[in-house]
Amino acid sequence: MTHTPVKDKRSRRDVPQINDKIRYPKIRAIDTDGNQLGIITPEEGRKVAEEKGLDLVLVSDKSDPPVCRVMDYGKYKFEQEKKKKEARKKQHTADVKEVKMRYKIDEHDYHVRVKSAQRFLKSGDKVKATVTFRGREIQHVNLAEDLLQRMAKDLQEVAELQQAPKREGRNMMMLLSPKK
Repeated sequence: MTHTPVKDKRSRRDVPQINDKIRYPKIRAIDTDGNQLGIITPEEGRKVAEEKGLDLVLVSDKSDPPVCRVMDYGKYKFEQEKKKKEARKKQHTADVKEVKMRYKIDEHDYHVRVKSAQRFLKSGDKVKATVTFRGREIQHVNLAEDLLQRMAKDLQEVAELQQAPKREGRNMMMLLSPKK
């Protein structure tokens, strides 16, 4: 039984070309200080890099001729990984958090809902405030709308109304987003 060779999952574009892997007749070389060495052959660039104990790394193959830099490849790779991690950390997706209540909510319970909504908004998430109706309570839509308007007014320092209160079946909801 023969085994099929497993292909490397990384494409050739992900792995930067360094030293002997640079296959261009001419390159624009840049030294460690950022000074241009001019347009030279990759062999000449490798010699300069070896003299300094560094690598010749292809930085941009889009330009003509391609740009190569004399640098420590291990350090370069580490810096790139660090940049990717930082970018991932800064990326925050705004989730939609829900605050549920009934139209005849007690005063203390209402303040608890407002505080939790404030906490969600301060952490950068959107808040969906929902008032649920049961049975004949559906007749009191105006009271539920007043409650949601009151909540929007209480949260106006930290939030802006994204969607005004509207009825959807047995619920009435509004959407608040954090102020920028």
